[in-house]
Order: sequence, then C-alpha cells, then structure tokens
Amino acid sequence: MLPYIFFVAGMVLLMVAGEILVKGSVGLATRLGISPLVIGLTIVAFGTSAPELVISLDAAYSGSGGIAIGNVVGSNIANVLLVLGAPALIASFSSAETGIKRTLTFLIVVTAAFMFMLWRGTIGHLEAWILIACLVVFLVQQFLSSRGAENGYAEELEDEVGAVPSDSLKIAGYILVGIVMLPLAAHLAVTAAINIATQWNISDAVIGVTIVALGTSLPESATTISAARNGSMSLGIGNVIGSNFFNIAAIIGITGAIWPIPVDPHIVQFDMWVMAATTIMLLALPLLKLEIGKKAGTLMLSLYAAYIVTTFAV
Repeated sequence: MLPYIFFVAGMVLLMVAGEILVKGSVGLATRLGISPLVIGLTIVAFGTSAPELVISLDAAYSGSGGIAIGNVVGSNIANVLLVLGAPALIASFSSAETGIKRTLTFLIVVTAAFMFMLWRGTIGHLEAWILIACLVVFLVQQFLSSRGAENGYAEELEDEVGAVPSDSLKIAGYILVGIVMLPLAAHLAVTAAINIATQWNISDAVIGVTIVALGTSLPESATTISAARNGSMSLGIGNVIGSNFFNIAAIIGITGAIWPIPVDPHIVQFDMWVMAATTIMLLALPLLKLEIGKKAGTLMLSLYAAYIVTTFAV
C-alpha cells in the first residue's frame, strides 16, 4: 500500500505547492507594478501548470518517458471528457463561447505537430524548441489581442488566484516554500507511480495517461464543478482549450528542451488517437454551438471511463 499512499501524498503536496508558488509569484509581480494582464498570461499560466511540469521533468530525468508524455496526453483527454463532462451533470452550459477561435486554431496546429513528433518516436531538442516557439507566438498573440481588457483581467486574476501576500517577507516565504516543495513532491509522486506500474506489471505510459493524468486534472475538475454550482461556467471551454495548448507547448516543450523524451509505443498506438478525437470534439462543440447538459455530460464521463478501462486492456 505504501506506493499508493506516497502517490496520493505527492499529488496533494504538488497541488498545494503549486498554489503557494502562484500566490507568492503574483504577490511579487503586483508589488513590482506588473499589470494584471501580463501576470495572468505568464505567471499564473505557468504557475498553474507547475505540478504537471515538474512531474514531466522528474519523469524524464528518471528515464520514464511514458509518464512524462502520458501525463500530458492523458490530461488533455481528461480535460475534455472529465473536466467538461462532470459539471454538465450539475448545470447545462452553452458551448458558443466568444473569442476562442484563435486559441482553438493554436490548439489544433500544436496537437497535429505533437502527434507527428510522437509518431517519430522521440521528443528531442529540435521538437521541443518548435513547441516553445509556438508557445511564445501564442503568448504574444494573447497579449496583443487582450491589451484593452486590463480591468477584465484584473477581476479574472482575483477570481482565479484569490488573496495573495503583500508583505515582502511573506512573499519570499511563499515563493521559497513553493520552489522547494514542488520538485520534492513530484519526485515522491513519480517514484510511487513507477513502483505501482512495476507492481501491476504494466508500462509507465499506462500509469502516466491514467492515474498521474487524472491526479493532475482533479484541481481543474473541482474548479469547474464549483463554477457550475455557482452558475459561472461561461469560460469553461475556453479554459480547457488554453490548458490543453499549454500542456503540449509548455510542458513537453520545456521538458524536451532539457532532456530528450522517448515515446512509449502504447501512446502512439492508442492514446494519441484518443487525444486527437477529444480535440476534434472540443473543436465541434463551439462551432456547432451545442449546449452541454446532463445527456452530453453522461456521455463524456462514460467515454472517459471506457477509455480508462480500455487503456489497461490494450
């Protein structure tokens, strides 16, 4: 039972450390007079993905490419089927969001490029820098298209991050604790995940796309369920699109730029095609302006359950 206890403990510590680091970083940026727009597009975007990033970094360093890549592929699948499916059981919401066409285009392009890289068998330095270049272009485009919305970003930042420290000593403490806790928690979770895979005699890729990806997607799922209860799911699809793009471009890009990542055949043969299908689903929802209600939510959750079962069976 110890690997399971250590895995849960590692994932919980990851989420706590990520939140602490985000709050400390936002507090520092606010004291330095950086605009809410820049903070939201950079510090918060990177900070909220910090758990996934350090998981992939530690896994790649440990030689577990299946976890490093599976974490991203599985998270992108869970973000569509679980993160959007679960709140739909509570309250219906429209998928006709505005202002997401550019982000959706970026996601489609980077997903197609990512799949080609997976098919080649290794995410090396060249592939990683291509993904990082896509990330830079995306951030610049987001900044240029949102410059007139400073007030809206300030409100969105406050809703997403909550209260942040303003005292210099507290800010330093938050940042230090976050920086120290993140790699330690990631190493604990990755080591436990590898041990679990060994116990069950399955590949680390299967563990990566299932329990690791599910663990890193739970905070987003909890957030969207809470938003559904409060009747504020208007940004749900936009947030999933942005998160899925960031998972590929930032997490795989940064990880691959440091250590080349070998691709597990299981991901190429099965998981990346499920990721492609869910990305197409994500594209169809706003284009067709479908309302996501209980029936759609039940279907999405059933598809996710079927995916998990099939992953272990393949």
